[in-house]
Amino acid sequence: MAETVETQDKQMRSNVDITRGDNVQDQINNATDVSSQSSGREKHSNLSGESEPRGNRLLLFNTVIEKSLLKFMSDARFHRASQIFHPLYKKNPQETEKIHKQFIEHLQRSIQDDITKLIEEGDLQCKLDKLDQLEAASNSQDAAWRPSGVPEQDLCSFVMSYYMKQEAYLKRELRKIREENTALAERVQAGREGIRRTEQHIATTVDEWKVSAQASFNEFQILSSSLCPPATFDV
Repeated sequence: MAETVETQDKQMRSNVDITRGDNVQDQINNATDVSSQSSGREKHSNLSGESEPRGNRLLLFNTVIEKSLLKFMSDARFHRASQIFHPLYKKNPQETEKIHKQFIEHLQRSIQDDITKLIEEGDLQCKLDKLDQLEAASNSQDAAWRPSGVPEQDLCSFVMSYYMKQEAYLKRELRKIREENTALAERVQAGREGIRRTEQHIATTVDEWKVSAQASFNEFQILSSSLCPPATFDV
């Protein structure tokens, strides 16, 4: 009885593995067909002599990545997972298959997100466009630059544009620094004027206070003299 159950278990795993293998193989074949069609379109564009790029390189790159991802995911078949986690699979085959399916979907989505993030951070589209420009320039009929044979002239023509850019940059920075210094000097001058006015106001207030204090003192002396004349205290 146990051998019969084990035989049925093996047959079921084989059927699931075959079905999954066929599905993965179909996806790989579809990706291969898309890649072949993209390559065919690129070759046709080259033969027709159009001025457009030789094909959507990013689309071809995505197709190759998708094909590679499908090949990678085909190695994570359910049959291997059932062998590794055989006790769990033997106890609950349906739940094990469900967990494996969710794991595969999450893994594939995570890998695809990482690839997309790398493409965006690396600005792959711009790099591929530059590659198209380089290939287009390689087919140009115009005469390419050649050294004149005089190293001084060649070096001067090569570094002159760089030095001119650096000179313009330094002039801009110098102008900005001068403007900042002028603004700071104006602020310092305004601060000094404020301090001078404050000192003048303090000095004026002190003088007024001295005059007022002296007047009050004089009035006090006059008042005290009138109230208490010196003759009153004579013996």
